[in-house]
Amino acid sequence: MAHDHGALLDHVKADMPADELLQDLGDLFKVFGDTTRIKIMYALYEDEMCVCAIAELIGMTQSAVSHQLKSLKAANLVASRREGKTIYYRLSDDHVKSIIAQGYEHLTE
Repeated sequence: MAHDHGALLDHVKADMPADELLQDLGDLFKVFGDTTRIKIMYALYEDEMCVCAIAELIGMTQSAVSHQLKSLKAANLVASRREGKTIYYRLSDDHVKSIIAQGYEHLTE
């Protein structure tokens, strides 16, 4: 016996974002799929830091950290400011903090 899913499908289709936006969302979650980037974001969750401090904290080279920060900036997850010759990085906004906090809470429930 077949079910009539017409009303349900119409409702879901009406609220379904465009494919391009869903692709962007998938790409955003791919950025979260790397442990090194998660470590960097978790460090920046606490406070802004320069590349050398992040590198020391997570035990990586400054070059490797810079590479990961570039990916995080491209995804608008990290922002930066310059003070003299030093660039300080921070999470771009409270949405990013919320994603990290909710993910951590989900895992530790």
